[in-house]
Amino acid sequence: MAQRYVRVQSQSRQLHYGLLQSDRSVHVLDAPPWLQGEVTETVLEADSYQLLAPCAPSKIIAVGKNYAKHAAEMGGELPQEPLLFMKPSTAVIATHSPILYPPQSQRVDYEGELALVIGARCLDCDVAAARDKIWGYTIANDVTARDLQARDRQWIRAKGFDSFCPLGPWIVRELNPEARIQTFLNEQPTPVQLGEISDMIFKPAALVAYISQVMTLLPGDVVLTGTPAGVGPLALGDRVRVEIEGIGSLENSVQARPALVPSMDSMESEG
Repeated sequence: MAQRYVRVQSQSRQLHYGLLQSDRSVHVLDAPPWLQGEVTETVLEADSYQLLAPCAPSKIIAVGKNYAKHAAEMGGELPQEPLLFMKPSTAVIATHSPILYPPQSQRVDYEGELALVIGARCLDCDVAAARDKIWGYTIANDVTARDLQARDRQWIRAKGFDSFCPLGPWIVRELNPEARIQTFLNEQPTPVQLGEISDMIFKPAALVAYISQVMTLLPGDVVLTGTPAGVGPLALGDRVRVEIEGIGSLENSVQARPALVPSMDSMESEG
């Protein structure tokens, strides 16, 4: 089994990066692994920590319509170059944390994706150099308020709600370029999304190189590589699971995000 790099919070509220063992204990590292973190003597037992998203990116760069069948289902022609957008770091949640359905939207979709974790500062890289900047791989769900995306004609609000970037459960260093990616709803045996990493129009290293010619990617940043065909709506109470061969599965339930309650100050000012 490939080594699984995790980020956890101990019972004393300390944050740690570590290596997950087969018995679910974690061997703590003295720094993030992409910053040459070394194994320490500290071991967290299986019941003594909370599993977090495996990194805390300064930014999340995502790619739209990077699978031909998904581009077709969304309408329009295939992109001639990567279609970039961003998700805020505050959208990140861990596996088993709830996706919060915002009251502003009537249509929230799942989008299972491969996520790249950047290991070193990357600016103006060619494809060969960019390949070396990819430290590892994890799973993401690019949750999207589809009705707001259509209404706004740009994607910040639709993609940016808190909890709209489930990430995890851990990072692996190597991945079969033909690994299968699948999304399941509510324990149904048939996936709602099914594809292979090799189906991407623009491959991971090419994406990182392209992005690096726009902005600097920093260690721990995340690149979402696009979703296969089959995106669809989530409902309150749903459980959505994204699986990628060689990594594992990312699972989240869907709950209502509480509606904004006006403060006394705002009500008094309106009166």
